[in-house]
Amino acid sequence: LLQAFKDPSSPFHIRPGETGPASPDEEPGDAPHDSRATVDKGTDSPPSHPVRRTSPRDASPASLAEARAALVDRGFDPDVLWTQKIVWGDLDSFQPCDHLQSRIYWMSTFGERFGGPSAAEALLKGKGVSLILKSIQVNFRRPVTHPDTLIVAHKPHRPASTELAADATHLHLRASAYSLNQRAFVAHAEEVVVWYDYDRLKKCTPEQGLLDAVWATAGKRRN
Repeated sequence: LLQAFKDPSSPFHIRPGETGPASPDEEPGDAPHDSRATVDKGTDSPPSHPVRRTSPRDASPASLAEARAALVDRGFDPDVLWTQKIVWGDLDSFQPCDHLQSRIYWMSTFGERFGGPSAAEALLKGKGVSLILKSIQVNFRRPVTHPDTLIVAHKPHRPASTELAADATHLHLRASAYSLNQRAFVAHAEEVVVWYDYDRLKKCTPEQGLLDAVWATAGKRRN
């Protein structure tokens, strides 16, 4: 971190005569460097516009609407979009950011649709039938630095393999994270979760009503 303070190209750079923040939560002033995006809004192609580093609290309605539209275009349900404000503690030295909270929010959303707040609470606390993560593969497209805000979403999808799709105890998910500062997707993920009966301590096949609530979050990808 000390090297980051000394590096003029770092977002944490402190110039001679300046003082750093008193705490990780302190809002920074104007950045001393010019940060430029390399991915245009909602796409994976390079842009030419400069990007202003905004603090998590000053994201404009227009930038939020742009992010939501980009995710909806990729087939995510607008009701399951999670807003992740980036703080120092979210990052390591390689600047990846995890999206666990988005999956939890997605579970809470379909749980409430299925059986109200009590069903959502049971899913999150591992009571009865719930989900447990089996595997995850993340494609980190771009570094994320403080301050920023990510809009993250999860959705179920059917795998191409008919053998994998036939296993009713497994659920395949896709997730994407969109940066408001960079106006771009910064990560995509493929996850496999397992339906698990916490009362019997074994994997299971959920009831159809619960599956219907899950697949209602799939959305529709626009052409």
